[in-house]
Amino acid sequence: MVTSVTSLGRNGLYDWLIQRVSAVVIALYVIGMVGFLVCSGDLDYGTWSAFMGSTPMRIANTLMLFSVAAHTWIGLWSVTTDYLTGMTFGKAATGVRLVVQMAIALLLLVYILWGLLMIWGGA
Repeated sequence: MVTSVTSLGRNGLYDWLIQRVSAVVIALYVIGMVGFLVCSGDLDYGTWSAFMGSTPMRIANTLMLFSVAAHTWIGLWSVTTDYLTGMTFGKAATGVRLVVQMAIALLLLVYILWGLLMIWGGA
């Protein structure tokens, strides 16, 4: 069995499972938000702020943030390993792929830290 250091899980099965679980979390979050928006009626800033500032919503937003990051990483890792190959870039393919994957990882890290700052305060 071949494992990659840039893969999120230990193998393809774990990556597949993380991708599916994160998709379910994202779907439940979207359904919950749409349900809140439909049922809230006349929504003003105070109501929205109280709703998003509550501890359950902060936890849900944090879970959503990590789910989107994991889902994005696995998806883009798959795309880069499938399309940034020796057939397209020759001998430089491994270097190009690692640079692109490191850029994606750095960007996702920035998004996670920025999201946590917005969710849990400080901004």
